[in-house]
Parts: sequence; C-alpha cells; structure tokens
Amino acid sequence: MKKCAYCAKEISYHEIYCSDDCQIETNRFFDMRDKYQKLFAVINGIFVLGIGIFIFLYSFMPAVGVIGLSSCLMILGTTYMLIPLPVESMIERYKLKKAIFITRVVAGILLGLGVIALILFFIGVL
Repeated sequence: MKKCAYCAKEISYHEIYCSDDCQIETNRFFDMRDKYQKLFAVINGIFVLGIGIFIFLYSFMPAVGVIGLSSCLMILGTTYMLIPLPVESMIERYKLKKAIFITRVVAGILLGLGVIALILFFIGVL
C-alpha cells in the first residue's frame, strides 16, 4: 500500500494524502520552507561555524569558549525548534510529520547541551 505524504497512514494508490488536513499541513510546511529557507541556511552556517571556532577558543580562553559554544548551541536549538526544516531524504524516509518531530527532538537536545554546558561551567566543572 501507498502511504500518506504527511502522516504515513496507508492510502490507496490514487491518493497522495489521507485527508484534507494532511494536505493543508503539508502545504503550510512547504510555504514556510520557501519563506524561511535562506534565513535558516544563514543562521545555520554562522552558528555551526561558531561552534568550531569556540571549541578552538576553549583551549586558550575557557570562559569565552564555553559561553560562546553554549550560546551557539542554544541559538541553533531555538532555530530548529521554531523553523523545523528537515532534509528531503529525511522527509522521504519518515514522511513529513515524523521528520518534523525528529528535527524538534534534535533541537531539544541542542538546547539541553547548551544549558548543561553553561551549568557545568558556572559550577566549576568545565
């Protein structure tokens, strides 16, 4: 059987979506992706590069390195949470609804790592 492009429920071969709600949500996602894709790419590029820079700076200036690294992680996590844009291969494999959920889980992990790094730094472990 064929699966719905949004929620992965089984449907007939003549349909793409199982309901109008799935089609509306899919259209809303692709409109959001078209609108925010460039902003997302710029933010992602800057802060992923920032993670590498602050890991390098940690060896010379631990305070700057940890605060900068945790800031980059939290900004990336917030961006992924607000603008969940999974890659096409992920959408094809898991369908749109689950791909967005996985992206938000990754966002939560990034936010958590940023907060944990700050807490460990301020209590003196890092």
